[in-house]
Amino acid sequence: MVCPNMPRAAQNFPSTSAELLSDTGIDLRLHQCDFCGLVQFGCETVSYYREVIRAGGETSTMRELRQQQYGEFIESCDLYGKKILEVGCGCGEFLEFLKPFNVVPYGIEHKVESVMKAQALGLNVRQGYIDSEACTVDDAPFDAFLSFNFLEHQPDPNGMLKGIFRNLTAEGCGLITVPSFEYIIENHGFYELIRDHLAYFTKETFTFVLNQNGFEIAELKIVNGDTWAAIVRKRRPTDIGQMKENFARLSTTLNRYVDSYCESGKKVAVWGASHQGLTAIATSGVGPKISYIIDSAVFKQNKFAPASHVKICSPKHFFVEPVDAIIIMAPGYTNEISNLIRREFGTAVDIAVLKSKTLEKLEI
Repeated sequence: MVCPNMPRAAQNFPSTSAELLSDTGIDLRLHQCDFCGLVQFGCETVSYYREVIRAGGETSTMRELRQQQYGEFIESCDLYGKKILEVGCGCGEFLEFLKPFNVVPYGIEHKVESVMKAQALGLNVRQGYIDSEACTVDDAPFDAFLSFNFLEHQPDPNGMLKGIFRNLTAEGCGLITVPSFEYIIENHGFYELIRDHLAYFTKETFTFVLNQNGFEIAELKIVNGDTWAAIVRKRRPTDIGQMKENFARLSTTLNRYVDSYCESGKKVAVWGASHQGLTAIATSGVGPKISYIIDSAVFKQNKFAPASHVKICSPKHFFVEPVDAIIIMAPGYTNEISNLIRREFGTAVDIAVLKSKTLEKLEI
């Protein structure tokens, strides 16, 4: 879609005859990303995209909406007494609405004149702009952030979100809004399009950009009929502490079990050249104590296990080189293999099964 004779900007209106003569409309083309689906204008930014300019920021409608959002956000994220940063705070209109709440508000704004107005109101606002992960904000880290209809103006929304992420505590969260492109589509609202808004987010693309920059969405809903509002949290790294503990514990268990046979001159084999078996044998260091690995897959036989270099043999090899115990390392086939061992090799062979958290010896 090409939008003809569009205003060059939604701010800085011409006010003189000379400015009127030089003011002309421009044609803007909408594009959609083949990868993430984001709809966007393929044009240069307006000159003031780093600044926040609010015409209706002090209306009763906006005050009621923001205070309702603040109450829900602060309650759900337990932010009482915590530091909250508004990214792109303009003259501090929305920071003013935070005064009734038990939080410590901060703001960052690019436009110097707006910063001075906010500071004159006694608000803790600094001049600056977050556009990349390298940005560091004074008084960081913050417990939470706010961003109201600012992301859609940015030529690099990923950079802004990465920068915000970096300036939050490990448990940091946020309240962020963008205009809803679904609202525009549903109402055929071409008149909602403007060069200032480079990006037009749907629920899916808004979720995508937040997720890919480290945030999980705790809540996402439409507010004021036409705006997506998301409460987000920094995605926590996956906790592998118990897996690390189990690695050490199971490695010790495997070695003790095999040693109990080897020390009395007995032999142990493993059944299963599966990825589970290959990993367990190699990482536990038990490989040199294993006589061989049994596997029914012909293409694996007469080869060697990677890393541990234990030979892989067919089940028939048992009759050439009998062993006293077999450890089954083939999850999903345990019952079938144990029955085969009992039927073909007899009841004198001890059988143990490698399970997720332990080594279990099967009783006859």
